[in-house]
Formats: sequence, C-alpha cells, structure tokens
Amino acid sequence: MRDVDVLVVGAGVVGAAIARELGRYVVSVALVDASDDIGNATSKANTAILHTGFDAYPGSLESTLVARGSTLLRDYAAAAGIAVEALGALLVAWDAEQLAALDGIEDKARRNGYTRTRRVAVDELYAREPHLGAGALAAVEVPDESIIDPWSTPLAFATEAVRLGVTLHLRHRVTGVRAHGDRTVVSFDGGDEVAARWVVNAAGLRSDVIDRSFGHERFTIVPRRGQLLVFDKQARPLVNHVLLPVPSALGKGVLISPTVFGNVMLGPTAENLDDRTDTSSTQDGYGFLLEKGRLLMPELVGEEVTAVYAGLRAATEHDDYQIHVDADQRYVCVGGIRSTGLTSALAIGEHVRGLLADGGLALREARGPQIPAMPNLGDAFPRPYQRDDLIAADADYGHVVCFCERVTAGEIRDAVASDVPARTWEGLRRRTRAMNGRCQGFFCGAGIEASVSLAAPTEAVSPR
Repeated sequence: MRDVDVLVVGAGVVGAAIARELGRYVVSVALVDASDDIGNATSKANTAILHTGFDAYPGSLESTLVARGSTLLRDYAAAAGIAVEALGALLVAWDAEQLAALDGIEDKARRNGYTRTRRVAVDELYAREPHLGAGALAAVEVPDESIIDPWSTPLAFATEAVRLGVTLHLRHRVTGVRAHGDRTVVSFDGGDEVAARWVVNAAGLRSDVIDRSFGHERFTIVPRRGQLLVFDKQARPLVNHVLLPVPSALGKGVLISPTVFGNVMLGPTAENLDDRTDTSSTQDGYGFLLEKGRLLMPELVGEEVTAVYAGLRAATEHDDYQIHVDADQRYVCVGGIRSTGLTSALAIGEHVRGLLADGGLALREARGPQIPAMPNLGDAFPRPYQRDDLIAADADYGHVVCFCERVTAGEIRDAVASDVPARTWEGLRRRTRAMNGRCQGFFCGAGIEASVSLAAPTEAVSPR
C-alpha cells in the first residue's frame, strides 16, 4: 500500500490542473484515472471554446472560477504554445423571443464583470457572416470568446504535474474507500490500494458515485450527450466567428464554430442519458444537427463531414459547480463541472489548493510553475513541416506521414517518448492529429502503426 499526502481521482482537464497546482508544494501527490490515458472522457470531446464567462449564472462559483480561469488559461496557453484563436463570438437571435432576450444576456454579462459585449444590427451581422442563413434579426458580440486546442491543454497540465513530482497512475478505477486512522484507503480494481491524507474527487461522470462512497448525497450526475459534426477544412472560409445560439434550459444549444485544427464544428445535441459510457453517435442526432445546420448556415451542410463524435457532460440537478470540502474526512469533492471546465480548470486548481490549506493541509511552496513547451497543433501557427529550422536540425520533422493533417514522423516519435506518452492509438491521435483527417487513418494508419510501439498504460508515470 502506497502512502501519499493527496490523492486526486480523475485525470481529466480539471484533475490534471489540480494535480499541477499541488505539485508546486512540499506534499506528495498521486493522480489516478480509470482510463488508459489522461483527458480521455469529457475532456476529449467538447466544443473547445475558451469562455469569457459572460453567460454564467451571476454570483455563482462557476461564474467566479470561469472568469478567473479564462485569464489564467490565456496566459498559460501563450506560455506553453497551446493554440488559441481569439475569433470572438456572435450570439444570434432568430426570432422575436430570442431578440427580446438579448438585453438580459448583455445585463448578465455586465453582472459577471464582462463589459465588452456589443449589440450588432442585422446589416452588420450579415456583412461579418455573409454565409449565415436567412432570417437572423440581430446579435450580441462577445469579442473575447476564443477557440483553443482542447487536447493539448490537459496534456500540458498533466505533463507539468509529472515534472513537478506528481505520480500518474492510469487504469486505476476506484472500487472502494475506507477510513484507516488519519488516512483514507482507496482501493482500485486489480487490488492496488493507496493510503491518502486527503482525497480530491475530480472524477467527472463518476464524481457523484465517489461522493456517495464518502457518505454524501449532494448531487446526481445525469450524463448529457452532445453529438457534433466536424466538417472538412474546405468549409473553414464559411465561418468567421464562433456563432452561438440564445441559450435554453438544456444548455447553450447548437453552435457553429471553427476549430484550431482548421475544421468547422456543428453541435452539440443535448440528450440526457442513463448510461455514463454511451458516447455513440446516432442517426437521430445526425439528422437533428443537419436540420439545425440548414437553418443556421445552409452552405455548411453541403460540405463534407470529416468526423462525427459525441461527448458526455457531467450535468447535475444544480445550476452550479458542486465543490465541497469535508475537513473532518479530509475530502474535497469537485463535481458537476460541465462544459466550462476547460476554461475554469486552472482556477479550480487554485480554489482546491485553498480549500486544502484551510482544511489543515500544510502547503509550503517549493517551486514555481514549470510550464512545458507543447507541440503546436493549430493551423493558424507554424507546424513542424513548415519550419525549416526544425527540419534542418532533425529531418524527421520534414517527413510527413499523415498527409491529411500534415503530421510528421518527428511528431509521432516525440508523442511516444514524452513525459506523459501516447500509449494508445487514440492518445496518439490527440497528441499529433495523425489519422484525424479526411481519410481517418485509412491511408496512413497502417504505416504509423507498423512504425510505432505503444507501451501498456498500466505502469505509473513518474518524473524523469
């Protein structure tokens, strides 16, 4: 049985951010996840928007953490080389009811401390988005809404955490917890156990299950499936901004957004499910999104669809994040973190660190941030195959192996040999973009698989 000061359960973007924050202090930290890779659940399948927090519920913890996290993540991404494009968003009203709601949306933004919204009249709206479908009435501009690389972000947090001394354990699904003196013993499938002074529950879709294992009945996760369509890169010139709908009770609705990878995304749906693992795409979901797309931007749905995917959001019956500290149990619950978790993750890390300190965990800072330099996956910035300096130093960066996404042999090699290495083919896709293009690996997949050996993700990842 291993012994640590803090055990963080869940290596999605939030859990990795918490581990990264705690790694700077003189405490031993372990980060565990049931999956075979970091960021392998909700974090890998979202709308990839770096939010301003303009539309959060005013006065909520989510509002506070999204606003703080937005600033932190923009600075972090710039330092780490994570692709971000500040396209701005246009929140479009399509009927009289939505038009009337724009005043309330601008007021909510001001109450959240965001004062840069601006009303856009219909003539200006179509001048800026000429391919928008007919019938839009007006819009609210949110100039600081941005798109971000959603895969490199949790990877950067996990990489920094490991470099700071955090131990990462994959394929560790929690099966039970029990008190043992001043420790909580957490058991995993396979028989492994960890004794922790504090447990931080950042388990996403299973955060309510783990919360109940500590004796609490505070919230219930209802998996909300969001299906999305990804259009080919030739569709990219059709869209200039993130195009948002007026939100409904089920969420922010169907949007159209460019991606930093050069595609255009349409979605998501919002379907409440019972199955916490059902990320299948459905014919009904596909049809629903095409119907919406024909109204929002008819030319877009005439373009080729490169991929269809679905993600599950950790929705609860509450309108806010479910972050609780139980100092007598030495336990922090970080649950109900929905789509804004990508933006707020670094602020959640700060917040949890404060809760632990207030709860009695001695935290003495030992080192400052050690932000890693991440490989650029964004099309708006130079990729390795375009950089003569890299190719001159290492010819592998000039050897393209995935022609759809312009991925080189050097990038594949680096992803397999990194501090938090790719150990599955899906993990390799998210670290490099290989096999994610038009052919979906049909042309390049066999060659890449023949040239790469992936280690089994059962061993711990420790600092080098």
